[in-house]
Amino acid sequence: MTTTKKTAAPAPPPAAVGADAHWAATRERLRNRARPIVRLTICDDDATKQALAEAQFEHQRAQDAADRSPDDEAAQAALRAATTTLAEAQQAFDEASIPLRFQALERRTYKELLAAHPPTEDQAEDGYAFNLDTVGPVLIAASSLDGITEADATEFLDEWSQAEGEALLNTVFGVQREDRMDLGKG
Repeated sequence: MTTTKKTAAPAPPPAAVGADAHWAATRERLRNRARPIVRLTICDDDATKQALAEAQFEHQRAQDAADRSPDDEAAQAALRAATTTLAEAQQAFDEASIPLRFQALERRTYKELLAAHPPTEDQAEDGYAFNLDTVGPVLIAASSLDGITEADATEFLDEWSQAEGEALLNTVFGVQREDRMDLGKG
């Protein structure tokens, strides 16, 4: 039986590095990029969510007024008050919330995970490439930075409302597709 050993990519020729000295540093930065992380925040306290939304709205209004009238002390005082109110509302929201963090898997791991959960016949007829019912809890657990287990994920998907379960699934599938690149003109 032959085994293949993964070899490191060859270093660029010194002449190429000399011609483009920044490439070695750029290449190193590319190799050291962290995979994307997204956060799903759950807050069951409607009053706290509403207070935060109102504070954000009022802060934006105060910011706009202060920007329009930088010499108007009343506008500047209103902005300071709105900033304080927003900070307090944000703190209350953060204390009432449950943040969950998910990180994208390495591409190969993600593809292998999906392949390990082939669609049922009905799902395949509907165009699915994998079995969402079986892959969901596994993907949630594999992506979780907070220690969510497959058992936890199964329980959440079974017990939470349809919309909340879909939000959880959309978050873990979304982080796998998170794009942090900007294709712009050079």
